[in-house]
Amino acid sequence: MSVLVVLALGIAGGMGAVARFVLDGVIRAPLRGVVPIGTMTVNITGSFLLGLVAAFGMTGVLPSEWTSICGVGFLGGYTTFSTASSETVRLLQAKRIGAAVLSGAGTALASFGAAALGLWVGFFPTGLGGS
Repeated sequence: MSVLVVLALGIAGGMGAVARFVLDGVIRAPLRGVVPIGTMTVNITGSFLLGLVAAFGMTGVLPSEWTSICGVGFLGGYTTFSTASSETVRLLQAKRIGAAVLSGAGTALASFGAAALGLWVGFFPTGLGGS
């Protein structure tokens, strides 16, 4: 791996973190409610995009360096499992069990589904996405 790729990974990671911060703030402000919808949205959209990037990398649509820069760099900075986990724990500490289950399990299941959808969409043009 070249120094240039490592630098690009770092820059992309910073850009992903900024994108997460901005999107979370835009969503969270008007939608304060039962669950941390901003963090959930970031993780679900990030999972979809990572599925797409992975499929593009596996099919050769995206060169391996760009797969790493986009997947590890940008989307690594964009998604945040640790924040999702701590928000779920805070809901449990506040005895908001239903919201905690919705936040934790809902994020995990929706993120898994979004990643699978991203893979399917990414593979679809090659015929590997199924019918």
